Amino acid sequence: MAGLSVKEVSKSFAGTRVLDRVSLQLSEGELLVLLGPSGCGKSTLLRIIAGLEEADSGEIHLGGKRVDQLRPKDRNVALVFQNYSLYPHMTVEKNLGFPLSVAKTPKAEIKARVKEIAAMLGLSDRLADRPAQLSGGQRQRVALGRAIIRKPAIFLLDEPLSNLDADLRVRMRQEIVKLQRQVGVAMVHVTHDQTEALTMADRVALLHKGRIEQIGTPEELYRTPATLNVAQFVGQPKINAVVSQVEGERLLPLGIALDDLEPGVAENVRRLQKVIVGIRPEAIEISPQGLLAGEVSACEYMGDHYVLELKYRDITLTATTVASPETAEGKSVRFSVNPREVLLFEGDGGSRIS
Repeated sequence: MAGLSVKEVSKSFAGTRVLDRVSLQLSEGELLVLLGPSGCGKSTLLRIIAGLEEADSGEIHLGGKRVDQLRPKDRNVALVFQNYSLYPHMTVEKNLGFPLSVAKTPKAEIKARVKEIAAMLGLSDRLADRPAQLSGGQRQRVALGRAIIRKPAIFLLDEPLSNLDADLRVRMRQEIVKLQRQVGVAMVHVTHDQTEALTMADRVALLHKGRIEQIGTPEELYRTPATLNVAQFVGQPKINAVVSQVEGERLLPLGIALDDLEPGVAENVRRLQKVIVGIRPEAIEISPQGLLAGEVSACEYMGDHYVLELKYRDITLTATTVASPETAEGKSVRFSVNPREVLLFEGDGGSRIS
């Protein structure tokens, strides 16, 4: 039975459609990341699941039970925000135990559960401290612990790492995944950060303008994006998108031979005539034997590789390469594009050609 089922949920604010017939299924114990730019409807969907917003239409089911008509406190969900929402006058121990105190749980049981959760989160030696005495990561752990202690049916995390510095975000990503696996409860994690999505998720649902454009494993979204928008949102550096025309048996301006494309793709490309060629930066090979020539107009040193901006005719391409004397700005370089690694999209609708 699915841990969470969202069926045809729509929501508008002041006449603006924020969510448009969104549907998804989440299995028990699965970690789903809702990914997308600001304003795409991620947090609104999370708040509807939690009961803090009411959908205009659609249904929410948890554990096979319809809950969209229930009050938030009756849904058995745990919501963690980016600002922690801890009580500043309470100790860590009191903050962790607060949900159980509200539920009038016996004091002995609260004490035992707080001790257990604090040990799980590495907070056993901070139980007497108040939030102001903790680091950002420790405060986030307390917020997570307060959610875990309730034993909810699902965890809902709304941009929980956005207030942390880069190094701490990496550690907290790992800790959240570890905790989620340990507890074994379904989790929906909202973020606009593709790195969080790709490193944490069992599956990713990418939202764009209130609709789910694609839902799948991180690798599926990266390697087989359903639309050009998905391809452009997932991947760093960003994918190159080159408007191309079929002339003879080649795609210009890059001169990609149609016969070198994946089997079955060439026929669809011939039919469309105009397509968008998506080229991941790592699919561009800088080599003296390259079939094309361009000029390096910008170069970023990233430690183990360079990110190059190449001028080729009237287009600009981003490529990645290992350290090379050819990477200086203003240098002419030769490069090739592997036709089996390009992604092809319809010139108008943006759907991937398969």
